[in-house]
Amino acid sequence: MDSNSKVFVAGHKGLVGSAIIRNLEKKNYNNIYWISRDNCDLRNKARVDAYFEQAKPEYVFLAAAKVGGILANRDHPAEFIYDNLMIQTNIIDAAYRNGVKKLVFLGSSCIYPKMAKQPITEDELLAGHLETSNDAYAIAKIAGMRMCRAYRQQYGFNAVSLMPTNLYGPNDNFDHNSSHVLPALISKFHGSLEKSKHWVVKLWGDGSPKREFLHVDDLAEACYTCMEKYEDEEHINVGTGKDVTIKELAKTIVDVVGYKNDYEWDTSKPNGTPRKVLNVDKIKSLGWEPKISLREGIESTYEWFKENVNV
Repeated sequence: MDSNSKVFVAGHKGLVGSAIIRNLEKKNYNNIYWISRDNCDLRNKARVDAYFEQAKPEYVFLAAAKVGGILANRDHPAEFIYDNLMIQTNIIDAAYRNGVKKLVFLGSSCIYPKMAKQPITEDELLAGHLETSNDAYAIAKIAGMRMCRAYRQQYGFNAVSLMPTNLYGPNDNFDHNSSHVLPALISKFHGSLEKSKHWVVKLWGDGSPKREFLHVDDLAEACYTCMEKYEDEEHINVGTGKDVTIKELAKTIVDVVGYKNDYEWDTSKPNGTPRKVLNVDKIKSLGWEPKISLREGIESTYEWFKENVNV
């Protein structure tokens, strides 16, 4: 892939897709393609086929997906499995049939068993039961990964799968009801800054689960590294290899936002998986390393949020 290659980024407005575009633009790629949902619903096979036949991209980053936190996954499992299956199936098949040279598929670390050995290595896939609160999404992502492998084995299609950990950064979803934990906490604490001193923010669970967080700009560089260097049919983890408790995360966000009132944990709400941190030896062997610390990333994400909260 060079600066004149035709590169299609599916999901260009989302957290991951927008970061991939920023990364490519910094590297002076000048032939980047994307398409709005109004012009092409990626769940519609005929529309996707027509787009690929017309645009003929050479390389594809498949970052389009329906994503959300525990509440969204719990309340809308049918949409999470249907939308994601349709989007990835249509794009992977159209890419193969229209001569795409390489495709990078983005999955999620929720594909791993709820009680996977920690840190999670790639071979933990399908070694146990999934976390039930987001198994519809996880099963869809496992199917996409297996589709990439099947098309490689049967057709020789060069498709690779990345499994990133929990992501955050510019263009994240900060809605309290549908977002992941880090942006939800930023939004909750920021929205409570002007409340009276008696106001108490309520947080889900008991704060004990441990999670790993990767800034999306670090992921974008990992995607580029794998497009350039990774050729294995098996998926590859992308993360920091370090985790924190949700309580520790909340304390950091409280400090960054400047929230002064109390907050408490609602233990009637689910915790989700007890711990989830990835073994990232495989991707580090390609020369990639995360560069943005959690504190630094939260600070820059909060600045972006404040500038865009009313947009």
